[in-house]
Amino acid sequence: MREDPSQAAQSDWFDRIPKVELHLHLEGAIPNATLWELVQKYGGDPAAPDLESLTRMFTYRDFPHFIETWIWKNSYLRDYDDFTLIAERVADNLAAQNIRYVEAFFSPTDFARHGLKTQELTRAIRAGLARVPEIEVGLVADLVRDSTPEQAAITLGEVNEVKDLGVIGIGIGGSEQKFPPEPFKAVYAQARKLGFHTSAHAGEAAGAASLWGAIRELEVERIGHGTRAEEDPRLLGYLAEMQIPLEMCPLSNVRTGVVSSIDEHPIRRYHQRGLMVTVNTDDPKMFGNSLAEEYRLLETRLGFSREEIRGLVLQGIHASWLPQDRKGQLLREFCENTAWQSAEK
Repeated sequence: MREDPSQAAQSDWFDRIPKVELHLHLEGAIPNATLWELVQKYGGDPAAPDLESLTRMFTYRDFPHFIETWIWKNSYLRDYDDFTLIAERVADNLAAQNIRYVEAFFSPTDFARHGLKTQELTRAIRAGLARVPEIEVGLVADLVRDSTPEQAAITLGEVNEVKDLGVIGIGIGGSEQKFPPEPFKAVYAQARKLGFHTSAHAGEAAGAASLWGAIRELEVERIGHGTRAEEDPRLLGYLAEMQIPLEMCPLSNVRTGVVSSIDEHPIRRYHQRGLMVTVNTDDPKMFGNSLAEEYRLLETRLGFSREEIRGLVLQGIHASWLPQDRKGQLLREFCENTAWQSAEK
């Protein structure tokens, strides 16, 4: 049975406008009720005896605690049908939020312990996404920095075999504070040769040195987060000059303690400095956020105008890895949308 993805009515401008998202983890966007189904499928868990208890688990002391919870959650994704299920439910939920295009991470390395093969796992995800034609989803393989560069290279080769299923890029998430980007230089070089786009989580759980490593050694096209870039003024200047898109995730950073509050988040300062920022949710069902809420808080807490928010949404299209003609089509569709043109408060 398909879960009703959004009981929250399309209640205001932020809900109704069309949106895009460039930094979303499929496994972190599983609706809680769907995750509860999976926990029950595999015999339950004393740590989450009911849905309410499961929901309470998504509160974190710090970033390492978030990673622990991520690993726990992923332990209930054990066969290919699970991935078809979550892909459909996630896509359904996103489409109901008027999110038209998504570039979604998935982490095949995390599931090798269950004997799942990257190629079949990717096919299972695409099968679920195909059941929700209202939304377009490009897949980005997270090579998981907590594994070795050698394992990342193996996963890259496997992903390349199923590139035709809409796998458009690669990234490295995970424990940034433990695993710097530089050892993955050769993997990224190979990914570029194979025609993949590239991003890397950097400046979230580690500082400016992590960002410089991703830029100089991995030669990434985009940066996931970039929250701590302002620790180095030279880095801010470089990001502004080169217009390297940042996949910023304000509420995620608050929930994991990377920043103390939404009021302290640097996205406003970056925008005023001329950096190429985009707005994303990261792991929305683990953080209890939505893309509409992200934009709503930018207006109410950080002083963004509606016109600036429209600009941020359009920057998401420009920073995407869509072909140029498709970008142009989306830009026209968004700007001609009735809700988009509305200036109501």
